[in-house]
Amino acid sequence: MNPASCMCHSKDRKTDDFGSVCLLVDSKKPNHRLHRFFMRFSIWVLFLLAGAALVCAQPTGRTSTRSLREVNKVAQPPATSVIAIVGARLIDGRGGPVVADSVVVIRGDRIVVVGKQGEVKIPPGAEVINATGLTLLPGLIDSHFHIDGDDPLPALYLSHGVTSLRDPGQWIEAYDAARKASAPVPRLFLCGPHLDSPPPAYPADSFIVRDAEETRLAVNRFVNDGASAIKVYYRLPLALVKVAIETAHARGVPVMGHLEIVDARDAIRAGIDGIEHATSFGTALLPLRDAEKYRQSVLADNNARREGRYQVWNSINLNTPQAASLFKLIVDHNVVVSPTLAVFERQRGDKDTNDIHVHAFKQMEAFVGLANKAGAKIVVGSHSDVPHAKRGWAYQRELELLVESGLTPMEALVAGTMENARYFHIADRLGSIEAGKLADLVLVEGDPSKDIRNMRRIKRVMLNGIWQRAEGDSR
Repeated sequence: MNPASCMCHSKDRKTDDFGSVCLLVDSKKPNHRLHRFFMRFSIWVLFLLAGAALVCAQPTGRTSTRSLREVNKVAQPPATSVIAIVGARLIDGRGGPVVADSVVVIRGDRIVVVGKQGEVKIPPGAEVINATGLTLLPGLIDSHFHIDGDDPLPALYLSHGVTSLRDPGQWIEAYDAARKASAPVPRLFLCGPHLDSPPPAYPADSFIVRDAEETRLAVNRFVNDGASAIKVYYRLPLALVKVAIETAHARGVPVMGHLEIVDARDAIRAGIDGIEHATSFGTALLPLRDAEKYRQSVLADNNARREGRYQVWNSINLNTPQAASLFKLIVDHNVVVSPTLAVFERQRGDKDTNDIHVHAFKQMEAFVGLANKAGAKIVVGSHSDVPHAKRGWAYQRELELLVESGLTPMEALVAGTMENARYFHIADRLGSIEAGKLADLVLVEGDPSKDIRNMRRIKRVMLNGIWQRAEGDSR
């Protein structure tokens, strides 16, 4: 045995000074044990490197794509139920061409066949729905609904075609009465109260967190209670926004934010998944001195933002390198934008409205149009109660304003279906009309891909393979 072949230079020692295994090697004889050791070690290193490569290949700061669940159980049809919807023009939610004379077959709660008449065999005994002259779409998804004590409102939304909704910042218990009522309601994706710092703008809808540990505990508590997303509110400092994002992402849950004080660019770099309200981008578009003036006014008084946001948007210049870099940041980080334009809408002739309000709102619309043109993911959020829509029709008004902002009608429809399904992490089972997906469907009169106002002409609504009460807008 040659002692020099042992790295620790001693036959008695089993490890070197660093705790590594010391192997005694006879340089004159083949050492099969050593060979086997190095083979196993090499395989272990290869597995380690492969695992590291997979981790590095994943986008940083984003949630997993596991499917998230609604808090309520929707009614289940008999497994033997078969329905064939025949003759409708089909908008499947994915943005492709409209399909004329379509056939969609539903068995139980699932879509089983999608095609054209003459190419699809209708199963014997199926309930055949003649949908000639109508348009068939996926059930609408609302990213920003507020119940605010109006317990019958979710059921009314369902009758208007909204089959899934998210309330970003409301105690889950606030939906108890709606869930117990006899009228069916949409799939409810709830978040728990929004996370805020004192003094909260809406104490009844807030959960106050004061440090990192309280933030982690709050996120985990609400996810354990069934939250499918977490909302951070505008007084929460950036450091705690980051903690909320990290904690929620570790649980596979997305985070969205209403921002007034935290710069949207900082929240995006921290890994936020979505930003609610076009107005949340205001401070990111202002010169720093003006942004700081606005921030300080809101820090001193929550109500300063009500008129202040219109003054901000009246003065914003969207044709600057600063704006262009913001759009690029949104796109590069795959951040979802839920503009909720309808809640900020101010038109000439409205009560207590001046030219500043009107111009500011037009600027918000222009921002959404430019963000869409840049490639940002836009979704539809109604905000429930808005100035230019009757009760229950805020979603349709938001669709119309998105088109007014520059989206095509088809882009607006995708924003309200498949894009929202991705935002909710439910695109594996909802958001489009495809075989294998759940049968949440809407039939409307006319062609909304040509005139988005046809989304008010609701004829039939299906939730989970069961027809529901439907109600069109009589205006």
